[in-house]
Amino acid sequence: MVRAVAVGERHLILGFKGVGFEIVGCSDATSLHAELGKLSRDQDVALVLITESMAKEAPEAIELFRERSQGILTIIPTHEGSQHYSFEIMKKAVERSIGVDILGKEQ
Repeated sequence: MVRAVAVGERHLILGFKGVGFEIVGCSDATSLHAELGKLSRDQDVALVLITESMAKEAPEAIELFRERSQGILTIIPTHEGSQHYSFEIMKKAVERSIGVDILGKEQ
């Protein structure tokens, strides 16, 4: 059975439990790295949502998850609003892929 998981600060992701997500609370980069490592080895995990504030603390954990897992990992903003971290990741990936910055500067 496929699973959807929300990862981040417990008080920020608790609402996802109400719509069927499993929640995994993390308080720092070390715990995030450990939890994403476990999730990347689980073939049933199809979708992982991670709070932007946690993603910024451990970008290497996100890269490792994406290398190991077929699941989708998406970075979501918190109640504080988007810091455009996921846009920066996408912009770098596009530039690395085609060699040109076609997305331009952030507005």
